[in-house]
Amino acid sequence: MSPDEAIAIARKQGLDLIEIVPNAQPPVCKIMDFGKYKYEQSKKDRIQRKHQQVTLLKELRFHPNTDEHDIEFKFRHARQFLEDGHKVKATVVFKGREMTYTEHGREILARIAEALADVSKIDQEAKLEGRSMTLILAPDRGTKKKGVSKPKDSQSKEE
Repeated sequence: MSPDEAIAIARKQGLDLIEIVPNAQPPVCKIMDFGKYKYEQSKKDRIQRKHQQVTLLKELRFHPNTDEHDIEFKFRHARQFLEDGHKVKATVVFKGREMTYTEHGREILARIAEALADVSKIDQEAKLEGRSMTLILAPDRGTKKKGVSKPKDSQSKEE
């Protein structure tokens, strides 16, 4: 029908004529309450935002001479971050003459990647940028989350 007829019908019913798909031939329109339509659209947007997964990048900083206990402590934090679904950026910072010991930094990053291999995958290999060497680990989506039980098939095999 023509736009004038549609507008007349909409006014008669006390509603609005809303163009839904403007690029179609002919354009698709609906007769409805515009306020209600906007409210429903905003409600859908809120629900979509609520279900979006936000990935944060958590950073752990080390030095070539970081003590063993401190490294293990930070490994536990990195494991928790990965289990929570965040990416982890491990950085070894070199100060002054420490730049001559870049192999120590590479060893630390290799240990991190090895220790967290069960819950992560390497997103970006270790590389030297200026006075810091970085490695980025991403959570491995194949690992199971906390509170998820084993499938029933594996439980019956164990018995």
